[in-house]
Formats: sequence, C-alpha cells, structure tokens
Amino acid sequence: MSIRDLESYASQIGLSFFDWATSPEFYSQCGMIILAVTIAYMITALFKKYIPILNNDPKPGALYSIRKTIHQTDDLLFPLFSILSLAITVELSALVIQQSGLIRLTQGLAVIILLYIFIAHFIKKQIIKKLLKWIGIPVAILQVFGWLDDVTMFLDTIDMEIGNINISLYDLARVIVFGSFLFWLGRISNNVGQQLIRNQSDLDVGTREVFAKLFEVALFVVIFLLLLQVMGINLTALAVFGGALGVGLGFGLQAIASNFISGIIILLDRSITVGDYIELEDGRTGIIRELKMRSTTLETFDGKDIMVPNERFITTNFINWTHKNKKQRYSINFQVAYKTDLHKLFEILREVVASHPKVLSGSDYPIEERPDAEIAGFGDSGIDILVEFWMEGIDDGKNRVGADLLLMIWGALKENDMEFPFPQREVKILNPQ
Repeated sequence: MSIRDLESYASQIGLSFFDWATSPEFYSQCGMIILAVTIAYMITALFKKYIPILNNDPKPGALYSIRKTIHQTDDLLFPLFSILSLAITVELSALVIQQSGLIRLTQGLAVIILLYIFIAHFIKKQIIKKLLKWIGIPVAILQVFGWLDDVTMFLDTIDMEIGNINISLYDLARVIVFGSFLFWLGRISNNVGQQLIRNQSDLDVGTREVFAKLFEVALFVVIFLLLLQVMGINLTALAVFGGALGVGLGFGLQAIASNFISGIIILLDRSITVGDYIELEDGRTGIIRELKMRSTTLETFDGKDIMVPNERFITTNFINWTHKNKKQRYSINFQVAYKTDLHKLFEILREVVASHPKVLSGSDYPIEERPDAEIAGFGDSGIDILVEFWMEGIDDGKNRVGADLLLMIWGALKENDMEFPFPQREVKILNPQ
C-alpha cells in the first residue's frame, strides 16, 4: 500500500468520523450519557444522605474494621451506579436509535475507573495491586474496545503439551489472575467471617472458635474447588487424587494429619479455649492467644510465643489453671523469731493481705477463700509462717500480687518491731578444761 493510499484511507476514516460526530444519533447518545450519569449522581447522593456510615467516619468499637470497609466503599458508589445506569441506557439506545457504541464505550470507561478506585482503596498487597494494574485494567480496556476475544483466541493458540495435558498461555494467565483473586477474596472473607462469628456474644468462647475454624476450612475448600474449575480439572478426578492423598497422609503427613484431627477434637470438646492459662508437662506456661487447626499459640508473660502442636493436648498431661474457675489460691512462706507474739502477728497478716485490691476478702466470700495465716512448722532459727490468699487470675504478668504482699508484710512487721530470724547456732563447751 502506497503513501497516497494511506492518506486516502485516513481521509475516509476522518470523514466518516466527522459525519458520525455530527449526526443526530451521536448527539442523542451524548444526551443519554449525560442523563444516565446525572441519574447515577443523584442516586449516589441519596445513598450518602440516608446511610450515615457512608458519610461519617466510623468510630472505634464493635465491628470497627467492617464498618470502616463499608465507609470506604463511598468512592465506589458513583462509578458503580454509572455502570448500571449506562447498561440500561445501552438497551434503550439500541431500541430507539439503533445505535449504542458511544454509550458502550462510556460504560467501559466507567468500569475501568471503578476497577482503578477499587485497587487503590482496598488492595493492600503490592504484588496483588501490581497484578491487577498491569493485567486487570488492560483486560478491561480490551473489553471496552471489543478486542478481548481476539486477544484470548491468539493466546489460546500458544500452547504446550505435558503428557496428555495441553496448556495454553491463555489457560496459564487465567489461572494466575483468577487464582490470585480467589485467594485474596478468600483471605478477606475469612477475616471478616471469623470476626463476625467471634463477636457473637450470646455464644461462649469455645463455640465461637469451633464455628470460626469450621468456617475457615469450608471457605478454603470452596476456593480450592473453584480454582480447580478455573484450571479446567474435572472434579471426578478428585477420587483418584483423594486416594493418593490418603496414601500420602498415611506415610509422610502423619504428624500434620494428627495435629489437624487433634485441633478439631479440642475445638469440639472445649477442653481448652482462648484466654486459658496453661501449664505444659515440661513446666512451660502461657495464656492461649490463638487456636489453629495445626497448633496452639501460648503467649508467655515475658513476651514469647510458644507454638504447641495440637496433638500434645491430646496425648500428654497439662494443667489448665483458669478454664472453669478464674479464682486461684496462692501461699507465702516466711519465718519470724521465736519471741514473736503470734496472735498479734496473725491479725496483722490478715489485715495486710486483705488490704490488697486484687486479693479476695470480705464477708461476700466464703471463709475458706478469705486471707488466712497459720503456723507451718518450727524451724531451727524461727517459726515457719504460712499465709494463704485467693485472687482472680494468675499471680504473674500484670497481677504481681505475691511480690506486693511480701513488701507489705515486711513493712508491717517492721512497724510492729517484729523480727525476721537469721541462722543461729548455740555452742556449748562440755569440758572447759
């Protein structure tokens, strides 16, 4: 084709575009677009007016993250309603003036704007954000101009065979895009769903954890099945896969399967739950912060996390200090000199211990739970004294009751001239010669 032919072809295109841009159909479509966008703007304004959460910043409290996410959808309303309004306008335009190309182009641009706002507001992971920007938006642009089918057909011709499986470039791109989207959507849905379940105050903590974990398992099973459909794998092949998986579990994944089943048993029998203070068989202690299907996380008072396989709570002994009763009894042991007035000492000790705000005391509690002091024995250098008290929770971390009481007892004994004995030995000379 010569330069003259190209100039002639470009001139014809320019004239055709000018004729179309000055035609009544073009102006009619422009008017319909303006009307559709105006209607979308009015609907958006009504939504913002009558739904306060869209207009006002949410305050911290119950379901704060969910309310914040709903508030962030404010910017999506106008492009979303524009798309819906333009979709109706496309049908009306095709029916009335037998043309709708300009409206379809505008609708496609609205889809691109919606996708861009969604990526900017709701996608935090940079890899997902780049994937959508460099793949999702170009796909939307191709759809706007009607080139998507041609591109997908071209990508489908670039393929390779692995055994009996034929994989094309289009199949690979589809799995990457939809797989990333499904797992991102699954993670978001899992976080929101578990938060909703855990905020159900009418259920006890154990039941909430059971439903939360079952929801997590069910959600990812559904995502896995959807991903298999995207990959074009027939679900009937899962029977063979299930058999192979069973063999793998029997040989190489015994520990994982055991911990998984143990996690389900723990959640169902509610022997432990989040917030319990656990002492393991090897002496390590911590508060249960999180129950997972494979392991349980214990948080110690010195800021460390202990990852305990769930199987240990089934096959070994452990002590649950606070599962059924938050009240705990503790004791303090010390010595006083033999010359001490014990009756006066016991009265002082009971008053001092009862004065601590975290110690259970008073007539509201049974006598066996009130602070008490008694003789534990007679030592070589002094009288052994035992002080017992009850408190809510564990005497560690933020509840350093035992250390406070030791200091208070030391001060009270000093004020009353009572002595702590020190080791003494009496030597007698039997033969002075």
